[in-house]
Amino acid sequence: MTAKTQKKLRNVMNYVMFMGPAVLLFVVIGLIPFFYEIGYSFTNWDGIHADYDIVGLKNYIDVFTNDTKYWHAMWFTIKFAVCVLIFSNLLGFVWAYGLSKKIPFRNVMRAGFYIPRIVGGVILGFLWRFIITELFPVIGDVTGIGWFSQKWFQTEQSSFWAMVIVMTWSMAGYMMIIYVAGLTSISNDYIEAATIDGASSACVLRHIILPLLMPSITQCLFLSVVNSLKVYDLNISLTNGNPFRLSEAVTMNVYQTAFSSNQMGYGSAKALILVLVIAGISLVQVAITSSKEVEL
Repeated sequence: MTAKTQKKLRNVMNYVMFMGPAVLLFVVIGLIPFFYEIGYSFTNWDGIHADYDIVGLKNYIDVFTNDTKYWHAMWFTIKFAVCVLIFSNLLGFVWAYGLSKKIPFRNVMRAGFYIPRIVGGVILGFLWRFIITELFPVIGDVTGIGWFSQKWFQTEQSSFWAMVIVMTWSMAGYMMIIYVAGLTSISNDYIEAATIDGASSACVLRHIILPLLMPSITQCLFLSVVNSLKVYDLNISLTNGNPFRLSEAVTMNVYQTAFSSNQMGYGSAKALILVLVIAGISLVQVAITSSKEVEL
């Protein structure tokens, strides 16, 4: 065996050693169940008994023609994702832009803004449910702002905005970290040259910083969309779909169908439709933002 062959073999073994466990876990936990789910979506399996019948496209036809609750949950989730995308990225960028300057305690403030991301979704939901139901009315009484004193979780609109507030609070710090990394990678030479030429701060931000920051923006928008469309733990702990399942996210609707109603085949069809929706929206978003990235 030649030295060149031995080197190639060592490289292959290194790849297997470092990537093998991750690939194996992905195949076992993600890929195999996904293909099983595709198969179950064409059956009437209840998720309990071993016997089931092949029903073809019946589950998909029922979803598109009869399941109004599923499409209400889908529309609710898409609106939720759009609001979280806008607010979390705006807030994260403002924080990042301010904390990219040389100011005292900026690392401490970065850590403080990121901490909400560390808190788990279920704990986050229960924590904010207490804040919204107990603290918000007190703030409303003290300040006289009726918005704080409204009947939270008793209407679809109030439950929707409660979820948006909590998800934005959770995601903004994460977006901030990515934007900070993007801002620090931009060379000061471009900004200094524009400033010498008489460009204002707003002009520098619009024509230099934002175009050069597009890779980070693409990543942040993608993460915001995907995490918002897949929301489940926050939904169940904060609103639990109340009132009358009107604040039910689409993932919660799929879970209720597959496990609570024992309709695993029908729930699998719903889940696959959700996968296609998430993939379609994500691909369109990435294609649009990637086309605006600047090559240096």
